[in-house]
Amino acid sequence: MSASFTSKWSIAGRSLLGSLSNNLLGAVKTTHEVIPRLHYNSIFSQQQRTFIQMRTNLKVVDNSGAKRVMCIQALKGRRGARLGDTIIASVKEAQPRGKVKKGEVVYGVVVRAAMQRGRCDGSEIKFDDNAVVIVNKQGEPIGTRVFGPVPHELRKKKHLKILTLAEHIA
Repeated sequence: MSASFTSKWSIAGRSLLGSLSNNLLGAVKTTHEVIPRLHYNSIFSQQQRTFIQMRTNLKVVDNSGAKRVMCIQALKGRRGARLGDTIIASVKEAQPRGKVKKGEVVYGVVVRAAMQRGRCDGSEIKFDDNAVVIVNKQGEPIGTRVFGPVPHELRKKKHLKILTLAEHIA
């Protein structure tokens, strides 16, 4: 009687919950299967941090008038842009009466990236968001202020003007 009772519940559980009940019933059988399944789910629950590539939305951290841009093309490398790289972007949101208008195609330097970047001393730096400073074709910033932390790796990439405008160098 008890064997048929559990089979009725397992059939009802499969029909109501789908494959979720199969995972739970499989986890009840043995304890060593629980650990790999939890590990497998935790790997895919984290967001993968990758390069800044086409159609990536970036926050603008200067006072040029743009609020948000979308990357059109990374100018260096096939895979995408990292800290200090120059990108071509389209302005998606802009402040009224700003120097940059919505729909313009602009150049920008990536000053914050969510992807980890190794440093010479062995430490790694990563930020919570992807951010950009809008520059002209010569690489000079359009805005006069840069908000938030800016990594000192921009010195190697020859973006000294952005470092002088930044309020905090990380």
